[in-house]
Amino acid sequence: MSTAQRRALLAGATVISALFAPATPAHGAAPYWCQSSEFCLWDGPGYGGQLYRVDLRTAPIGQCVPLPGLFEARSWINRSAQHITVYLSRKCATEDQFATYPGGGTYVPRAPYVGRGVEVWAD
Repeated sequence: MSTAQRRALLAGATVISALFAPATPAHGAAPYWCQSSEFCLWDGPGYGGQLYRVDLRTAPIGQCVPLPGLFEARSWINRSAQHITVYLSRKCATEDQFATYPGGGTYVPRAPYVGRGVEVWAD
């Protein structure tokens, strides 16, 4: 096989592997999956794994919303206009860990605790 043939084969293999590589959302790419007006949570760190979206249709202002089933968030993004509190407790108990994330573009690729409940605040 000639050098030109090897280069062509290598270039073709590179193109094919790039086309079929799994998409891994990076910090800059994550907002693509999280629309403006949404608070998005992933069950994996670095915006990986299953995605759960929160907006004012699914989480009324001032009410604790436990995340569904056994979902536990390990990364999240706040692209809504509201401040949103993420709780370790599914009951939004303040005796456990919790923190409030301002609206407009807060990124948490590696959460300091597992999120199990959220509460949306009026802006």
